[in-house]
Amino acid sequence: MEQGIKVRLKRTMISSGLEAAAILKGAGLMRGVAGLGAIFTLHHVRPALPRRFAPNAHLEVSPGFLDRAIARLKQDGYEFIALDALPSRAATAAGKPPFVAFTLDDGNRDNLDHALPVFARHNAPFTVFVAQGLSERTHSLWWETLAELLGRLDRLTFDFGSGEEFVPLGKDSQKHAAFARFAAFVHGNEESEAVGRIDELARHHGLDPLDIVRASIMDRNELRQLIDHPLASLGAHTVSHRALARLTEAEAEAEMALSADYVTDIAGKRPVAIAYPYGTPEAVSQREGRLAAELGFSVGVTTRPGTIMATNGAAAMLLPRLSLNGHYQKARYASALASGIPMRLMGRRETA
Repeated sequence: MEQGIKVRLKRTMISSGLEAAAILKGAGLMRGVAGLGAIFTLHHVRPALPRRFAPNAHLEVSPGFLDRAIARLKQDGYEFIALDALPSRAATAAGKPPFVAFTLDDGNRDNLDHALPVFARHNAPFTVFVAQGLSERTHSLWWETLAELLGRLDRLTFDFGSGEEFVPLGKDSQKHAAFARFAAFVHGNEESEAVGRIDELARHHGLDPLDIVRASIMDRNELRQLIDHPLASLGAHTVSHRALARLTEAEAEAEMALSADYVTDIAGKRPVAIAYPYGTPEAVSQREGRLAAELGFSVGVTTRPGTIMATNGAAAMLLPRLSLNGHYQKARYASALASGIPMRLMGRRETA
């Protein structure tokens, strides 16, 4: 119950901040915080699915919302650019309109089926970040596995480190609490081992985690089909989708280098952009930015909220992004986010 109250309070606070930012933007105030432009990040773009338990709902928006958001940004005067072009655009921004670059993480199939038609309608370039282990079906999506597993069950047992214990799942609040606890287990332990334990648990209950990957993630042939469109490009997103800052330097470098090789093999050219898995301060550090630059990337993106400022030039390998979040699907919210006002109002805390 307490977890549910905290979630509702957080969403109310964020919605209030976005509404306030929309009002301030409409009044022409705080223009100086917008910077040069913004990078938006998405995951799933697909029609809403009827599900009782959806802990990952923040990671999916409808095609209709994406269409309205892009139309609103166009109305606001933003120019849509490819992420690859961001360094040169930022260096020559004087006298040009603010820009927006769109990115999508993980390579979900709905990016091809539902997002591409929307971007094409607005002539908006976009970059899809590819994790080799997902595309090749060698790694699972633990957050999707958990959503499916916990949604099916009314109880389970699991050893979080202190012995087997009973986990009640009879109520939605219990399912959400369990999801949060499993997420903390992944981020608080060696990630590959923790994910392996969750995969094992799923298989014990008749759920194959790789079936979820096959059902949702594009394979290399579909990725080639995607980039046949001139607006689409691919970026690196590592192999295993692990938090790089928690790996050794050699492991982190290998994850990025192999991912770049994989994208090169698919696209026929080496990617210049990389998205660090999770993208939070705990998941990516200055070390990863340095490694990415040494590997030849010219753009690295996080999920730390913010707009692109002239001062970001020296930190192009750790750029902020703005999340188009499934809980806040109003076009004026996309406009408000791009203004930079919400981050200023909320002290740069997570806004989506």
